Amino acid sequence: MPSRSALIAYGTETGNACDYAEELGRILERIHFWTHSSLRTYSVLVIVVSTTGQGDFPVNARLFWKSLLRRKLPATYLEDVQFTTFGLGDTSYPKFNWAARKLHKRLVQLGAKEVYPRGEADEQHEEGLDGSFVPWSYDLRHQLLIRYPLPEGINPISDKILLEPKWTLSLQQDVSNGSDKVFLNGVHKKYNDVADSNHDQQAAHPLSGYCGSGPAAQYMTVTMEENRRMTPDTHWQDVRHLVFTGDSPALYEPGDVLTIYPKNNPEHVDQLIRRMDWTEIVDSLIQFAPTRLVNDGSLHPSPPITLSVNAVTTLRTLLTEHLDLTAIPRRSFFSLISHFTNDQFHKDRLLEFTKPEYIDELYDYTTRPRRSILEVLQEFESVKIPWQWAANTLPELRGRQFSIASGGQLKITPDGMARFELLVAIVKYKTVIKKIREGLCTRYLAGLPVGAQIRVTLQKGGLAITKAEAWRPVLMIGPGTGVAPMRSLIWERLQWSTTLKSQTEALSKSHVNGSIEIGPSVLFFGCRSQNADYFHHQEWENLCTKMPLEVQAAFSRDQSQKVYVQDLIKKYAEEVFRLIHQLSGIVYVCGSSGKMPQAVRAALAEVFRDHGGMDQETSERYLEAMEKDGRYKQETW
Repeated sequence: MPSRSALIAYGTETGNACDYAEELGRILERIHFWTHSSLRTYSVLVIVVSTTGQGDFPVNARLFWKSLLRRKLPATYLEDVQFTTFGLGDTSYPKFNWAARKLHKRLVQLGAKEVYPRGEADEQHEEGLDGSFVPWSYDLRHQLLIRYPLPEGINPISDKILLEPKWTLSLQQDVSNGSDKVFLNGVHKKYNDVADSNHDQQAAHPLSGYCGSGPAAQYMTVTMEENRRMTPDTHWQDVRHLVFTGDSPALYEPGDVLTIYPKNNPEHVDQLIRRMDWTEIVDSLIQFAPTRLVNDGSLHPSPPITLSVNAVTTLRTLLTEHLDLTAIPRRSFFSLISHFTNDQFHKDRLLEFTKPEYIDELYDYTTRPRRSILEVLQEFESVKIPWQWAANTLPELRGRQFSIASGGQLKITPDGMARFELLVAIVKYKTVIKKIREGLCTRYLAGLPVGAQIRVTLQKGGLAITKAEAWRPVLMIGPGTGVAPMRSLIWERLQWSTTLKSQTEALSKSHVNGSIEIGPSVLFFGCRSQNADYFHHQEWENLCTKMPLEVQAAFSRDQSQKVYVQDLIKKYAEEVFRLIHQLSGIVYVCGSSGKMPQAVRAALAEVFRDHGGMDQETSERYLEAMEKDGRYKQETW
């Protein structure tokens, strides 16, 4: 059926958009859509894209977006393209789903026609992203069947039929390098040819490939120099100050992030191995093998995790370093493992979780109690996943991003090598079902001894801070560990201040009039108690003597009436208005998403009304203008 082709593309920062794109791919595969290699020859283009930073595209989608912005593209360039888009966003950010909206507008400008209305998911939805995605995807399937009816005698592939994956795991002797192989379509081909073709095609498709956070990043090895608890042992939360040094120089700016790649708890790995009866195979050499040869120009996707096609490994290594055992399972996980049980009751129960009418029940079973994949497999004990399907069934263990807390002179070692500081809250809590949950990455970091070496990647953040803005005042709002990028900025501004003073002295000696000074910096910090989690308070006192810095703290539990950062904005309203409005200052908001960003924005709007003579509508427009000018920036998580 050559008229039924589809391209599912995605732009992802954390992997969510990739997961939904894969699910859409399975939905379309069941209604007999197939893929081809040219963007303009598809019947349907479906793009799933998240929004990052200040309304930006994810790293792995920026090349694609840039290519669409070329001025030489005619207005008819995509006139034959039928498309729809689905955006992943968070309403705690001012520019909610900005990337999906910008992309939709540009595709229409180039002549593309919307085949189905754009969908938008909100991280703050009471049922999470699925609350919007599930009904949207089901209706998309229905509308595509109406627009592209199946030929007489051909029916959609039943959910009871297990779709064949593009790759599976095989023993090394079955897939030795360069060996001939008979694929499912009966063609003999060398695996190396498939790998080379796959890599060439990925280069032409920036929105395709693996479900990582962007293009393959350059890993660097860093050494743990300090792992110090910042909070008292009696405090409910363990917050760590971590220091790493690299073996080479690295440039980064305030707001940039360090991605840590954790490992699973060995006990959890052993539990899964025993539960799945993989003991005999777990330490044998294995590698990925494609299940069929693609010789018609179609785009053959990468293996399900970011390993080299020819990499030889073991199942234990995959389970320890590459596959996530503690993630909250998605709907597609329940659908897939239902094929690996002969227990009808278990099968029916698993399939119930995949139905739209049971989305509330799925949320209550998985997200609300933070139930992990390993726990689900332990409860549905009849499920036996074939080891060959491990990487198709278990999600990729993705790196976790942390805002860097070091700046200025703290960024390099005495011998010029890279240096990174992090402020990390160790995730450990009790769920509604009274079970202790630990964050995979923070548990891993908490247990790292000094001298341990780990691999990391460095990535640009969304704050886009530049030295050219050093003269502007800055208002930094960073409660809790949200103070990390603010600390980086403060140390960076201290260094800028030193540099600018030197330049001013040089101008004076040259008898050139002019003075270059750094703008004032104001930090509004929030925490529970001055004696428990007032991070870096002694450091702030020292820095205030070296640069124009003012630090105000809100301690929410040190008095009967709770005080938060938004209350500081109101308390110092006159100064806030002067910095922002009269001196053209910049506002940075960092920390937990949810209520805090909205409360901060509302407090600023109140300041503009009370001290700027603005009404509600005018104050909101003023904030929007600040966002457009890059003077209101938010990074929350």
